[in-house]
Amino acid sequence: MDNKKKLTEAELNERHAFKMQKKKEARDKILATKIIEKGLIIINTGKGKGKTTAGFGIIFRAIGNGMKVGIVQFVKGKWETGERFALDKFKEQVQFYTMGEGFTWETQSRERDIIAAQKAWEKSKELINDDINDVVLLDELNIVLRYNYIPIDDVLIALKNKPKHKHVIITGRNAKEELIEIADLVTNMEIIKHPFRSGIKAQKGIEF
Repeated sequence: MDNKKKLTEAELNERHAFKMQKKKEARDKILATKIIEKGLIIINTGKGKGKTTAGFGIIFRAIGNGMKVGIVQFVKGKWETGERFALDKFKEQVQFYTMGEGFTWETQSRERDIIAAQKAWEKSKELINDDINDVVLLDELNIVLRYNYIPIDDVLIALKNKPKHKHVIITGRNAKEELIEIADLVTNMEIIKHPFRSGIKAQKGIEF
């Protein structure tokens, strides 16, 4: 026989309020210790979908806060994406450079891929070091680093010496360990299910 007294709605509400008050006090105490302000190095990597999407999410949040942003796309050269169309409406706040020629299996030319990657990296360094942009998104940089199209040491030096308050977001699978080590925020996107595996093609508004 269960001798536990069944609580009334009023008692449940009171208990909940007490727990939430304690949780808020603990949370406020933790937040009071977080006093450092700095530009973050953010990496979105992993095999799951959403790395670029998450990066653009930060870009749109920054724009909403009146910040200026710079974007370099290392791979998605031929794709007419929804992000690009949307950001065309904020030209005073956005510098957008699509400098890739598509995925490596599309160009089928290692030499062309290397030249495109190096040009994109030169533009990236300009955006990282300027005094205009608050946030810089380097979309699919991890891919060109994986193939050693640009030297990782050059990337590490640029990131370590970036302006103090500038945020840099890097996306793409297979992030280098050296990058992960110096990053402030790293998210690994895991794949559980993907429609492509069921024969469903990439769809407007979802993949591009």
